[in-house]
Amino acid sequence: MGRLTVNSVKAKRAAGRYGDGDGLYLLVKPSGTRSWVLRVQDGGRRRDIGLGAVQCDSLIDNHGLSDVSVLHRKILTLAEAREKATILRQYAKAGRDPILERDKERRSAPTFKEAATTCHEALSKGWAPKHAAAFLASLEEHAFPVIGLYRVDQIDAGRVIEALSPIWTDKPVMARKVRQRIGTVLAFAKSKGWRKDSAPDPQELRRGLAKQPKRGNFAAMPYADVPSFYAAVSAKSETTGRSALLFLILTGARSGEVRHARWSHIDFDAKLWRRPASLMKTGEGHDVTLNGAALALLRRLYEDRQLKVDGLIFAGRRGKPLSDMTLAKVLRDAKLPYVPHGFRSSFRDWAAEKMHRIPDPVAEAALAHKVPDDVIAAYKRTKFLALRRELLEAWGTFVVSYPSQPADHLGQPA
Repeated sequence: MGRLTVNSVKAKRAAGRYGDGDGLYLLVKPSGTRSWVLRVQDGGRRRDIGLGAVQCDSLIDNHGLSDVSVLHRKILTLAEAREKATILRQYAKAGRDPILERDKERRSAPTFKEAATTCHEALSKGWAPKHAAAFLASLEEHAFPVIGLYRVDQIDAGRVIEALSPIWTDKPVMARKVRQRIGTVLAFAKSKGWRKDSAPDPQELRRGLAKQPKRGNFAAMPYADVPSFYAAVSAKSETTGRSALLFLILTGARSGEVRHARWSHIDFDAKLWRRPASLMKTGEGHDVTLNGAALALLRRLYEDRQLKVDGLIFAGRRGKPLSDMTLAKVLRDAKLPYVPHGFRSSFRDWAAEKMHRIPDPVAEAALAHKVPDDVIAAYKRTKFLALRRELLEAWGTFVVSYPSQPADHLGQPA
C-alpha cells in the first residue's frame, strides 16, 4: 500500500517531492504545477522518469480515454500513476530503457495513409511486384481520399463503409479488393499497437453496404464492332490511356500486363513482348508475338516520347503504372457497357469463328492460358509459336481494317 492517498494528493500544494513508495513521487513545483515522477535504478544509476500531470478527482472521465492504455495517458490519477510506474519498473528490471518504452507508447497513431504506406513497405517484400503495385494504387484511388487523413485507430466500420460505398455496386471486384486491403492495413496497425482491433466485423460492413450484383462474365464487345471502335479511338488525340487500350486490344493481353509493361520487355528484332513471371497471372513467363499494328504503335510511342528503355511503356502520373480505371474510362467516355478485359473474349470469339484452321490450344496460348506441354509438343514448339504469330497477325489486320471515318459519338478525350 502506498503512502499517498487521494485526499493527501489533493492537499499537497507546497513545493516539494512527496514519496508514495517504490520510487513513485508527487512533484510540486514552486509554480504550483504538479506531476508524477518515477525514480528507477537503471544500469547502476538513478533516473527520474516523468509520468504525466496529476488528476485529483478519480471520478472525472479521463478525457474519454478509458479504453486507452495507461501508458498513453498524460494526465493520471494516483491509481493510474501507480499502475504506470509498475509497468515502467518492470521494463527497467528487464533491461529495457523505460524512457524509450514510455515515449514509444505515447507516440500518436499515424494516419491511415501513413499506416498503409508503412504496411506496404514492410509486407510488399514478400509479394509479387504486380500485387505490390496494385495494393497501394487501389488504396490511393479509393481509400485515401475518404479515410486517408483519419488516424488509423479511428477507422471503424462506418468509415470503411464510407470509403467502399462509391464503388461497392459499380465496381464490385475492385471494391472487394479494397476492402481486403484496408483490412490488411488495419491488422498491421494492430500488430504495431496503433489500434486495439483489426478490421471491423464483416457483419457490420454487410449491414451498411448494398447487396452486390451477382458475379458474371466480363462485358465483352462483339468482335465485329472492334475495328470501328479501334478506328474511333485512334482518330482522337493520343493519350496514354488510349494508347494502352489500343495495345491491349491488339495483343489480347490483360489490363495489368499492359499497365506494367516495360520497354525492356520488348524485343523489336524478334517481334516479341517477353513478359516476365512477375507480370503474369499464372506466375510463369510468357512471350507474346507482336503483330504489325502493335509494333507500329510501340515504335511511334518510343520515337515520339523518347522514353527510357527500361521505363514503363504506359506510365501514369509521377512515372507510376496507370490505374485500371484509366483504360476503362476510354470505354465509359464512349458510353459503351464493356470493360477492357472483355477484349480477350472478343479476340477468342473471333479466333473461333474466323480462324478455323488454327487449333483452339493455339488461341488459348495466345491469351496466356495454361496449355498442357503434351499439346504443345504435338505441334512442335517452333510451329506452335509460328501458329500463334499467324493468329495474332491476322487479328491485328482485322482490328485495323475499318474502312471509313469513325462515328463522332464515341466519347470525349480520356
